[in-house]
Amino acid sequence: MNDWKKLCALDDIPRLGSRVVKSPKGDIAVFRTAEDDIFALHDKCPHKGGQLSQGIVAGKVVTCPMHSWKIQLESGEAMAPDVGCAHSFAVKLEGETIWISL
Repeated sequence: MNDWKKLCALDDIPRLGSRVVKSPKGDIAVFRTAEDDIFALHDKCPHKGGQLSQGIVAGKVVTCPMHSWKIQLESGEAMAPDVGCAHSFAVKLEGETIWISL
């Protein structure tokens, strides 16, 4: 079964920024790094539910705006000493188009 959905153009997400996508699984934050890597996480910090889409992206990490937890964009895992995980979604870049698997 093909569950890939066309999301947007790469340039629709600023470098070191994000875009929120509404889905049946809840809000999904899609992030773009300075190197144009794309990642997607459930838009809730595992700590207190802060909107990760409002956080600061540095490298392949987003810092939650509520309590400064650092979340790895590749896995959704919180970085030590914090513990927890935001659900990640598969994304791919084909040409200049971003696709997401729900």
